[in-house]
This record gives sequence, C-alpha cells and structure tokens, in this order.
Amino acid sequence: MKLHEALNIDLNEINREIKNLVTHDKDVPKKSQLAQSILELTGSGGKRLRPLMVIVGSRFGLRPAGRRTLQLSAAAEFIHVASLIHDDIIDNAELRRGEPALHIKTGILSAVHIGNYMSARIIELLSKYTGDKDRYVHDLSSVATAQLCLGEYQQLEHAFDYDLTLEQYLEKSRNKTALLMATCLRVGALSAESSTETAQLLYDFGEALGMSFQIQDDILDFTQSADILGKPAGSDLRHGQVTLPVLFALEDAELAPVIRRIGPGSSPADIEQVLKLVRGSDALTRSEAVSQDYLARAAAIVEQLSSFPAHADLETLLQYFAGRDR
Repeated sequence: MKLHEALNIDLNEINREIKNLVTHDKDVPKKSQLAQSILELTGSGGKRLRPLMVIVGSRFGLRPAGRRTLQLSAAAEFIHVASLIHDDIIDNAELRRGEPALHIKTGILSAVHIGNYMSARIIELLSKYTGDKDRYVHDLSSVATAQLCLGEYQQLEHAFDYDLTLEQYLEKSRNKTALLMATCLRVGALSAESSTETAQLLYDFGEALGMSFQIQDDILDFTQSADILGKPAGSDLRHGQVTLPVLFALEDAELAPVIRRIGPGSSPADIEQVLKLVRGSDALTRSEAVSQDYLARAAAIVEQLSSFPAHADLETLLQYFAGRDR
C-alpha cells in the first residue's frame, strides 16, 4: 500500500492544487517553457511527502482541513521541487528520478529562473494571509527563502571539506531537509486551529523524522544501485558532499588518507575504491544508529500525542521512514 493510501489522503486533490499554482498565474503563458517545465517537474513522480505531512498535521486541529490546507500542501511541494532544481545545479547532477535534471534540459540559466519563480510564487500566494492569526503560513515562505537556501549554500561551501564537523553536518541536514518537513506538520496543524503546544510537538516530530530521512539518504548513496536511486551510486562522494558515513569513516586512521585524496578531479576508479572502503567499515552501521536515534525521538513524541486519533497517522509516517530500502 502506498503512503497516501495508508494515510487515507486523496493525492489527486493535492496534485490539482499544485497544478493550479501554475495554471492560475495569469502572468505565465500556459504554453511557455516556464509553465511546461514546472508542470513536467511536479508531475514526474515523487511521494508527495511534504504535502502529506501538511494534511496529517491538519488532523490535529479543532476543525476539518479546508482549501487553505490544500493550498499550503501544494506550496510545500513547490518549495521542495524548487530546492531540488537548485540542488541539482550546485551538485552538477545530470539525473533526477532517473530522468535528465531540469538544467540539463533547459540550460542552467533557465533552470535557475524556474526555481526562483517557484519560490517567488509561494511568497506571492502566502502574502494574502495578512491577519495576526494567519502569521504561521509565512513560516513556509521563510523556509523557502532562507533556510533551504542556507542549507544549499552550506552544501556548496563545504564541498570536499574533510574537516567538516559533526555539528556542521547536522546543521546542514537540518536546513536542507528537516526544517521543511517540520514546518509542514506545524503549518498544517495551525491551519486547522490546533493549539500552539500541539503544533510544536508536531514540529519536533517532523524535525526528528527529517534528520533520520537525510541520514538514510546518505546511507543509501553507498548501498543502493543507480536504478533504485535514480542517479549514479556514490553521487554525494563524487560531488564532494561529506556525509555522515564519510565523517565516521574519516575517524579510521587507515581510511582517512585515502578519502582525503578524493577531489573534483578524482577518477571513477578512485571513487569506487573509497565507496568500497566505506562499505567495508563500521561507518554505515554507526550512521544507521544515529538515524535510529532520531526515529526513537520521533516515536516518543507520538506517545505524547496519543490522545489524538490522528496519532495513528504519525505511526504510519514513522513506519514508512523506518522501513525505507536500505
């Protein structure tokens, strides 16, 4: 069973709202490269994790979710997809979900403009919520314009930086991945008039899930095939991303010198050698333990929300994140 089915969420409603963000913008011609590229991107698959989190969050409110919640869920996906466009450009990644990345199809300049438009469209959409009780919606635009950009900049700044600290890695992962997931749950809850205490617990739950999610992504880059990943295995290492498995492997006095020799000009053979060395070390097991620790934190928060019927949806999310292919 797919995640949206397990959560009893109609994905078609979310997809319609995502499409509306483009087709209802009178300033964007429907046949333009901008419109067609975004519709292709947003329709190319993906599990809609972030929109689903907005909907789940709304189930902890005092009133049923309405059109506003759906619009916020669509906004969350727009923010996520825009971040992927910029991420692929920074990483010089050629594939996304097994297909050519947007900048490969359109050129870097056009792709940058498309990503920028998507972020700006969200700010435009959310700007109409001006009442004091609506202030929470601007958390999404804040994530779109500040935290995600900061995470991407941190990723670029620390390319091939083998002196990266664990704290810097965790901060980058939080900005790049966890804060949007956390904000989706919180914003969804507040859109349905939940208490601020409940919304904060959901935020903490989403942040813990997001951190586990990012660490699992880092592990999968070493353990899965290109067919499953939708991009070449070891892409993070090839693009200089010092992830948690690499940080742990660098603590091995024999592995560290070999890893530190990897740079922008390293050959595929050199990369493959390091991938094998990391796989053969305890780095992946240690990384998995950190991921599980974040999942345990999330599970403890579910217990605190057990008086809500919707806590079962948090259990479903928890099981999904814990059961991702390794």
